[in-house]
Amino acid sequence: MTGPLASLKVVEFAGLGPGPLAGQLLADLGADVISVDRSSAPADRTDINRRGKRSVVFDLKSPEGLADARALISASDVLIEGFRPGVMERLGLGPDDCPETLIYARMTGWGQTGPWARTAGHDINYLSLTGALHAMGEPDSPPVPPLNLVADYGGGTMFLIFGILAAVIERGVSGKGQVVDAAMVDGVPAMMGLIHGMLAAGKWSETRGANMLDGGAPFYRCYRCSDGRFVAVGALEPQFYALLLSGLGLPAELADTQNDQTTWPDRTAQFAGVFASRSRDDWAEVFGGTDACVTPILSFSEAAGHPHIRHRHSLIAPDGVQQSNVAPRFSRSGTGAPQTPGAPGADTKSILATLGRDVTKNA
Repeated sequence: MTGPLASLKVVEFAGLGPGPLAGQLLADLGADVISVDRSSAPADRTDINRRGKRSVVFDLKSPEGLADARALISASDVLIEGFRPGVMERLGLGPDDCPETLIYARMTGWGQTGPWARTAGHDINYLSLTGALHAMGEPDSPPVPPLNLVADYGGGTMFLIFGILAAVIERGVSGKGQVVDAAMVDGVPAMMGLIHGMLAAGKWSETRGANMLDGGAPFYRCYRCSDGRFVAVGALEPQFYALLLSGLGLPAELADTQNDQTTWPDRTAQFAGVFASRSRDDWAEVFGGTDACVTPILSFSEAAGHPHIRHRHSLIAPDGVQQSNVAPRFSRSGTGAPQTPGAPGADTKSILATLGRDVTKNA
């Protein structure tokens, strides 16, 4: 293994969404991540969150499978699980059943405690309860879910990884592991400090589409072009707004009223009319390489062909499956190229042998 996390051993109990992505990102940076799966299956090259991991299949309802799982956990630094509260305890694999040095990372939407802790939910539900979803979308339409990026992966995966690595650092001081309770309803508000601050200062309206960052401002929103495609405009700063006006061929003195909200509806209509006069790619040429903060809105299939994305190799396609490259990048700790996902259960015998367990029952 190579990468800055090559010394880290992680056991991940297979699930959906935030936990598997956390395991993948740790594996991308060199961690030895072993997925505990329910059953064997053929390799699926499109299961991107499985890349870089090894896999075992244990029957956790049998004494032998439970003993194998405990042996694997004992040989690991970190455990990741994303079940509802109490599931791992009922299996006999809860935190109290594990070594004191283990970092036990628990990923849920609602958290380990609270009146809704044992209820089901998805990204859209966690966003709705934190106030974030209310601010997304057009003012006269229902809120629009931002795929499942914000709660599942922003408030979930990223805070799970943040908690794991913080606990690893702390264990270097105390010598002890601990439980990391990562909840999406905690992570989403933690990302909203700017918005909460603006609310407290009276600089943010709870009316959707009336604010600087929610599409209310003419200089921070998307516009339709003559070909039916779109551009994104993010000219927040005065010097960038001046460049936006210049590129649109509009009078420079309009910059004087940039932050006068009473002018925003008329300015938005004015900008919309100008952008609608040319195609998306025409505007990309006008603003490309400038600080006007105007960019074409690309589809998934178009994104890989953009010159900057190509230069950075931000998107790759091993086995023809488009996906992210390893991120972030390191000046000294090489991470290697992402690996094609392996088959669930493919490494059971070799891992059991390493642990000194009986491999004949898995032959």
